[in-house]
Amino acid sequence: MNFNQDEERKFWNPYYQIMELSTKELKDELLKWTRLELIDWLIWNDSNGIYRDEDALSEIGVILQKPEAISIIVRQISEGDERLE
Repeated sequence: MNFNQDEERKFWNPYYQIMELSTKELKDELLKWTRLELIDWLIWNDSNGIYRDEDALSEIGVILQKPEAISIIVRQISEGDERLE
């Protein structure tokens, strides 16, 4: 995939679009999302993570709550983008 295709995907996909926000804008945006939308993003971004309720319950005994999901997303994006740190 070339650079132009990557940029076009980022423009149209809301999952990519949030990666372009500042940390404050990102947190503000994520507060508007439902817990399930946050979990969907986490699964999309990290398919090996334990985010689905059934997986989390069987692996660690609790489900992922919204504030924790937001923290994980902010951390995952900031680890991939030095400008947010």
